[in-house]
Amino acid sequence: MSDASSLRDRYCELIDHITNLTLKGKIRSKEQVYQLLNDGVEGGTGELFDRCLGDRLAGMKRQTETQTDELQHAKALRSLRALKTIQGEWDRWQQDHQADRTLEAAVQSILLAEGDRLMALLMALDPNQPQPLRMGQWQDLARRLVAQAETSDADALDPAVSLTALAQGIHQGIASWQRIEPHLVSWIYDQGRSIGFEGAGQRGPWVLWSQQVKRPIPQALFEALSLGRSLSEWAEHPTQTTGQSLEIQAADWIELAILLRCLQQGLVTWFDKLVYDSKVGAKLSRSTYLVFALVWAQLAMGLQRQTVHPTLSQMFAKTCLQAGLQILRAFAQRDYFPLYGGIFVSFSGQYLADTLSYLDLPLQQAEGTQEKARILTLLGYSSLVLGQRDRALGFYNQALEIAQAAGDRPCQIAVLNHLSRLDVGNQQYGPAIGRAQRALILSREAGDRPGEANALANLGFSEVFEAQQREEADPDYYESAIDRLQQGLQLAERLGDRQSQALCLSSLGIAHVVIEAPQQAIAFLEGGIHASQFTGDLFLQGTNLAYLAEAHYQLHHLEAAVYAGALGMYLLHQMASSSWRQPAGLLQIIQGKLGEGPVKAVLEQQRSKLIAVIGVDGYDYLPTLMSQNPPQV
Repeated sequence: MSDASSLRDRYCELIDHITNLTLKGKIRSKEQVYQLLNDGVEGGTGELFDRCLGDRLAGMKRQTETQTDELQHAKALRSLRALKTIQGEWDRWQQDHQADRTLEAAVQSILLAEGDRLMALLMALDPNQPQPLRMGQWQDLARRLVAQAETSDADALDPAVSLTALAQGIHQGIASWQRIEPHLVSWIYDQGRSIGFEGAGQRGPWVLWSQQVKRPIPQALFEALSLGRSLSEWAEHPTQTTGQSLEIQAADWIELAILLRCLQQGLVTWFDKLVYDSKVGAKLSRSTYLVFALVWAQLAMGLQRQTVHPTLSQMFAKTCLQAGLQILRAFAQRDYFPLYGGIFVSFSGQYLADTLSYLDLPLQQAEGTQEKARILTLLGYSSLVLGQRDRALGFYNQALEIAQAAGDRPCQIAVLNHLSRLDVGNQQYGPAIGRAQRALILSREAGDRPGEANALANLGFSEVFEAQQREEADPDYYESAIDRLQQGLQLAERLGDRQSQALCLSSLGIAHVVIEAPQQAIAFLEGGIHASQFTGDLFLQGTNLAYLAEAHYQLHHLEAAVYAGALGMYLLHQMASSSWRQPAGLLQIIQGKLGEGPVKAVLEQQRSKLIAVIGVDGYDYLPTLMSQNPPQV
């Protein structure tokens, strides 16, 4: 390679040469400029060429601004346009050569990863890289892997996961995606439903996608999802709906990785563009990230139990966890990541109960990054919903430490707010007030308005319970605490933050139940139900219904209390939240007063309304739930 001084002179001459050829009309296309750059610039010296080009552009721009001679000014403008063309092609040249370097690095990492090639390939396809590979580059990567297999004995080193199999999986995955892509969102127009596991059969995209894809493994996976089967069981014993057993090879897992990645990214891109209702789009995007992360985690759980090919299965499981982690990391970088929400959308029953364990597995492999802190916050809130207070505390403490180290102030404030709420649940009202006050100070310093709204809600909420514990008789104290809750609600409304609105309305409703002001409580709780339905936060929805039942009970509106209590009980139970016992206990007390017959008659009167929300099976299960729990009101 030439020394820097002579190389700089040569690059300046190259730039002047291309400029002069352009002015003389001897260069008629950008491709010619690109080719001259490709022939003239040495690899690894791009920074030097970049400086030369920058100097030429700056000098020519000054000439256009200062030249008074009309003819010379016109020549300077033409030269500046030529230099800008060179700059555009130079940018393209850099991107192409960076892609080549990235591809070559990916090939080398796979070749060196003896015994772990699947993981190396998945890391090469990671969308969280500074310059992620595009689909066209995936195909280039496959061709390079085949070339390596043909010119070396690399496949003999790891025959179970050969370079040829990796390339085959990439091609199969791209082909499967291209078959499904035209039908990516057509099911939404046909059915008007959001993505999720909430139903089987024709509900959701899985049936449609299984009909389009022609490959047996993704087709069987989509069929299992459409039937509501456990993916962990399917991964342990993969079969088609006909009952035929499937033998899954390395190429099949790469195909799934490619296909599911494209589906997830395609849906998120489409939902993010819902300009007519960006909030709905953000809700659907959040759901999509979580659904696909859970798919990978469930597959990993099943593979870890597989005994037919244990070594290969463990390798597959490891890559599944990594795929789930990549999705979570991408999700944590989005501005709509729910710092004040949990894993609710599209999950119900056992799915929600298992989600924490599934998603915790890939997270354990991650280093202490800002993204990890945010995901831990999500898992902490979801753990709290399930009544797993110790586990929630562990998640929150890890998240707080990482967020502080990473300088992620919004996440730090969110964790303090969540910890305050956790303290209230543990009847530790002093620490709860202290954390809420700290969150309030930090949020105002940082200009974090959602954090401030939540801090105000938590501070007022904590003060109400602390005053009740002290048997505070001064109504002014309660008025001050409730005023903070109102401030939080007003701020959340100004921000249009529906999740914070739901929390503030719920807090105000519960606070008024606590101070035995049921009429005011009902208005807040009904508003909280509506807001939580919008956000998809089933826990807040169920909690609001449970306390709405309490408010109606205080007013002796027993029929209304039965309806709200039954619905709240079922929703909370379906999420595996221990909070379902509160409305169940109230219903038993009401049944003790009215008798079993009148309560059954109320449920029968409300049957159509209840079935509209929880279905016939849910309605039939209500008496069983009511009989399982002793009164705890």
